[in-house]
Amino acid sequence: MLDGGMGKARQKAMELLVRYGAALGAERLIATSNVAGVPGSSNVFLHNYYKEYGGSHDAIFSFFDLDSDELVDVPMALTSTCHLQGGYDPDNWQLLGATAESFKIANASERFIEARGVKILKTCTPYLAGNVPQRGDHCAWMESSAVVYCNSVIGARTNTEGRESTSAAMLTGRIPDWGFHRSEYRRASHHIDVQVDVASVMDWGMLGYFVGQAVQDRIPVLTGRLMPPELISHKHFGAAAASSGGVEMYHVVGVTPEAPDLATAFGGQAPVETIGYGAAERRRTYEDLNRTAHDSDVDFVMLGCPHYSLDQMREAARLLAGRRVSGNCRLWVFTSRAVKQEADRLGVTREIVAAGGVVLTDTCSSISQAVPPGTRVAALDSAKQTHYLPAFMGIQAWFGSTADCLNAAVNGKWSGQAP
Repeated sequence: MLDGGMGKARQKAMELLVRYGAALGAERLIATSNVAGVPGSSNVFLHNYYKEYGGSHDAIFSFFDLDSDELVDVPMALTSTCHLQGGYDPDNWQLLGATAESFKIANASERFIEARGVKILKTCTPYLAGNVPQRGDHCAWMESSAVVYCNSVIGARTNTEGRESTSAAMLTGRIPDWGFHRSEYRRASHHIDVQVDVASVMDWGMLGYFVGQAVQDRIPVLTGRLMPPELISHKHFGAAAASSGGVEMYHVVGVTPEAPDLATAFGGQAPVETIGYGAAERRRTYEDLNRTAHDSDVDFVMLGCPHYSLDQMREAARLLAGRRVSGNCRLWVFTSRAVKQEADRLGVTREIVAAGGVVLTDTCSSISQAVPPGTRVAALDSAKQTHYLPAFMGIQAWFGSTADCLNAAVNGKWSGQAP
């Protein structure tokens, strides 16, 4: 491929990977059969930036995705590749503030890359939409909350890749062998001793936020008063730890596949530090997450970061049964296309909409940087979204349980209580 024997595009992709691997100090490339990125995505800026080439998708992929020094024709993907979240819901793009031009460009870029064999999942939770690698598989994934789930819960192997490296991997089936692809890099560094009960999704989200702040980009292993986490708990823990610190992998003793016991998680080494998480730490974490909020009037509730699972959609519908979203508030629930299709079939979407909510796909308020006009105060059940949305949109944000958030949607008031 590097010599051009498989075409110019694969040659440029391999040149990028060789430069990338050299910068990382990798001694070799490794085969990957599972790529998750945003290949070929386009917007008005990119379309105009490459206007000398007619804003063509080949030009955007060549110069932006592959950092190529010449225009190439983009061939079919060489390995299994899926497309993660985008900027616009195809059915609600106007609600998200997109222009007709921006939506047309985004839609055309989706068709372009789909024609090259890429699966259009449009979600930050590809593992909820059919992309579930096996333990030990070498992947090339973007999206911090997806990466930490892939490494920790599934036991597959990926670093947090970018658009360029995933697009190159899509055309070559290769990625540099470094970081989390190597067993010695996956050992725990810090021991988190959990001294309070952690059971609910909210509990796991707060614990994740604390852990990320405490260990930054290192690898924690958790022991203590933990109820066995379900998929949704892992989803919210990992997303929070990745946003507050940069955690790409964690272990839970007796739960995650590479931590049957504490000694194995540490690879026989001593922990750098043992950190306690008790009632005081839990309270400080809650207060930290709610530090931007002071007005009790809530005009926007956003659920679905990372994208809601079907079980979470059902829970939202159950909590809204017989109730109606306040006329002073808007409720947006974000999920993947695959989950929404199933929720539509089961009537779950209809129940949420009947209560006054809107179910959207492909994006979230942070990715699209879209909230209802006039939004001042939001309520969120995601520590990750609470971390990002106030900074992106200049609004206040309350963090609490799903029930707290839906009560706020119905009453237009925040009444959540600290744990």
